[in-house]
Amino acid sequence: MNKFLLLILLGASSSLFSQKVSRERVIEVLSHLASDEMKGRETGTPENDAAALYIAKKFAENNLSFCFGDSYLVPFEYKGKVVYNVCGIKKGESEKTIAFSAHFDHIGTSDKTEDKVFNGADDNASGVTAVIGLADYFKTGKTDFSLMYIAFNGEEKGMKGSKAIVDIPNLQEQHQNISALFNFEMIATVSQFGPNALYMTGDGFSDLDELFNGNAVNNLKIYPDPYLKQKLFYRSDNVSFVKKKIIAHSLSTVDMSKAKHYHQLNDDLEIVDFDNLTQLINNFGKTVEKLTPKNFKPIYNNTVNFN
Repeated sequence: MNKFLLLILLGASSSLFSQKVSRERVIEVLSHLASDEMKGRETGTPENDAAALYIAKKFAENNLSFCFGDSYLVPFEYKGKVVYNVCGIKKGESEKTIAFSAHFDHIGTSDKTEDKVFNGADDNASGVTAVIGLADYFKTGKTDFSLMYIAFNGEEKGMKGSKAIVDIPNLQEQHQNISALFNFEMIATVSQFGPNALYMTGDGFSDLDELFNGNAVNNLKIYPDPYLKQKLFYRSDNVSFVKKKIIAHSLSTVDMSKAKHYHQLNDDLEIVDFDNLTQLINNFGKTVEKLTPKNFKPIYNNTVNFN
């Protein structure tokens, strides 16, 4: 075959396999979720429902399959109301699955100040933007792993959504196929380790970070959790899956020792580093492209508490 033609075909094949996520797309998604119109996305409100529908629309744009049933919306009950998680899946060459997740709910509004909306740009519109961004990235082509995308509701109410979805009978087989769940939690800022870096909660409980870093591209790196005293591993949606003995860790960039925006009204677009977030999404996608069920088999050690 003509060498020039071969290069063209190889280039076309690569572009079909994945597509780089633009900074503009990251701004679009995060800005919508963190807008004043979303009124803080508190579970049980019309705005929370609107956020779930928006995420479902983005999953549809990326041609994801339903996790089960006939909708991306996965209902559960909260205080007598039907509310929704959002779940989609992209079939890969294997039934073995990598899951990406983040919670989309936040804490609503305040009537005590002029600025009334807890926009939750970092907590956790940033994490949901990463989940949608990775769905964008893998829209075309196939991966060795199947890819599951989950947007949890009710995290701020005690991880209600992740507790609900992990127990759905129709999803048990898919859950058991999860080799690892990456839960994105507050990734809008540059971490204390610098750009293009995240830290992983519960890093001492499994070898997920070592296996991931061994395949990481463009100097992307997952660092150990520097805030061990805060026991963050057990305080986010990943723990609902941990209790099922599924490898599940949260990834973050927020400096928990000095962040002044956590659950505050100033958690707004002004604190978001869109360049870094875009870089993280694309490098994460490029790294996942390299993972296969043969080279990525993370396991827990005997120090994790499954109760």
